[in-house]
Amino acid sequence: MSQPQSQPLTYAGAGVDIEAGNRAVHLMKQAVRSTFRPEVLTDIGGFGGLFALPAGRYQEPVLVAGTDGVGTKLKVAQLTGVHNTIGIDAVAMCVNDILAQGAEPLFFLDYLAVGKLLPERVAEIVSGVAAGCRQAGCALIGGETAEMPGFYSEEEYDIAGFAVGVAERSRIIDGQTIAAGDSIIGLASSGLHSNGYSLARQALLEVAGYRPDTYVPQLGRTVGEELLTPTRIYVKTVLHLLNKFAVKGLAHITGGGLTENLPRILPTGVKAVLNRTAWPVPAVFSLIQQIGQVAEPEMLRTFNMGIGMVLVVPAAEAPAVLQELQRLGETAYLIGRAAAGEPAVEYVYE
Repeated sequence: MSQPQSQPLTYAGAGVDIEAGNRAVHLMKQAVRSTFRPEVLTDIGGFGGLFALPAGRYQEPVLVAGTDGVGTKLKVAQLTGVHNTIGIDAVAMCVNDILAQGAEPLFFLDYLAVGKLLPERVAEIVSGVAAGCRQAGCALIGGETAEMPGFYSEEEYDIAGFAVGVAERSRIIDGQTIAAGDSIIGLASSGLHSNGYSLARQALLEVAGYRPDTYVPQLGRTVGEELLTPTRIYVKTVLHLLNKFAVKGLAHITGGGLTENLPRILPTGVKAVLNRTAWPVPAVFSLIQQIGQVAEPEMLRTFNMGIGMVLVVPAAEAPAVLQELQRLGETAYLIGRAAAGEPAVEYVYE
């Protein structure tokens, strides 16, 4: 039979520090408020965030929601002790997804679970979330920070995000009007984004034996800097294009690469033919492939290979779209065309 406790138990003694949580909220307030839009009706600290739909802008507003995490990229942040960019990734993975249906992101919520709540670290992570929200033009109106000792080690944490956007019902993009002959344009990624990190870490950190602070000439920076490069947020660029051109389809190239993600927007009877020589592949992908002796099809269905977002437009509009993207400072390529066939990706070398 167990002996009675000599001292009364407390929540803090069990590993959950409520005062540290309160301090974390205080430290993140300024970053959170920096994301607010006029439609935000509440300050942080309430039981729910209130957000009014933009008045007069939509005749038939349809809410579009998405959720995602950052995956094992978190391991790199924890190895390096760099925590101020991982929140950008959490936002990017969500807002780029709802953007693919033509939605303007309105607000975002985050969920952060930690082994030990260190207020300064939590504030650092949330500062990245706020930076991502500012890039996407959406408000960070709520979140949850859960201290979970015994579930995560003191250095471990996980983050997930939830984005809600709005689209005019008549302008929702679902790819169903894509037809043979349409042009496929790729917007450059910033590198790995937030996908394929289990394979990337195995190749670079285990097989090659690199450390996060190892400088690799092929990359022009350290392994840690390369792996922590934030996911690009395409919201402002794509929303601008939607107001000027007849964009028929959008695909966010995440886990599964071009091979798996592009067919998700193709209608029956249409395939995508992509020219593998039409865009440069960033060095990090070539390095992973070389070190891991990864087969080409495996690379193409695991990583974005340098293309983070795909647009399908009428062929007649493609030159003007590319010109506008250049004017906006975007790096974009005409990477292929739609053709008759069953929904799939065919790679050619032209």
